Amino acid sequence: MHTIKKQLGSKLTRQRLAAFLAAHSTDMLTLEVGAKNRPYQHFFPCAIAGDIVFYPSLDVQFDAHALPFAPATFGVILCTEVLEHCINPPVVIGEFYRVLKPGGKLIMTTRFLFPIHDAPHDYFRFTKYGLQSLCRAFNKVAVTEEAATVETLGVLLQRLAYQVNWKLPLVRLALHLLARALVRCQWLVSAEYGDVSRKRREQNIMASGYYLVAVK
Repeated sequence: MHTIKKQLGSKLTRQRLAAFLAAHSTDMLTLEVGAKNRPYQHFFPCAIAGDIVFYPSLDVQFDAHALPFAPATFGVILCTEVLEHCINPPVVIGEFYRVLKPGGKLIMTTRFLFPIHDAPHDYFRFTKYGLQSLCRAFNKVAVTEEAATVETLGVLLQRLAYQVNWKLPLVRLALHLLARALVRCQWLVSAEYGDVSRKRREQNIMASGYYLVAVK
């Protein structure tokens, strides 16, 4: 029973994030921003890890709005689930660009459709077009959805199971079960549109978040 509960409660997108990061694993000098407990150190063994709050596992404490490094220092910057918690995202992206070497790579994930988390320090949500605009100084920007439209409904239901106390205990179990079911139902979608008049075809109009790779 404990194993079943653990499987139901595991985050739906965790394996996708691991696969995304594994695909960009490198031995290059990397700056990991918002590293906290360094969960991705095995993918980026040569990372200098920092956060706005100091943790024992980190190398340095810093604010991403003013990185304490010289221009063109790093070949890679890793930033997972941080940008939405920054007061001034354009300044942060500018700092990333500054400390990256020419040809360097920014690997970043952030939220789009998602509940408030890590309150009260949760400030922004980004569409894929917003991320492309923020990173427009880069030579190449690729943005992919963390979850497709129907799958995102499952992610949101799972967060309701995590972050809400329910008067009926079975509600949490039902949410976890429904979330797992919805992840398997994306095939039901035949077309999506970027407006209610259905004039512009769009892919994945709802995404829980985005994975971004930008090359300087």
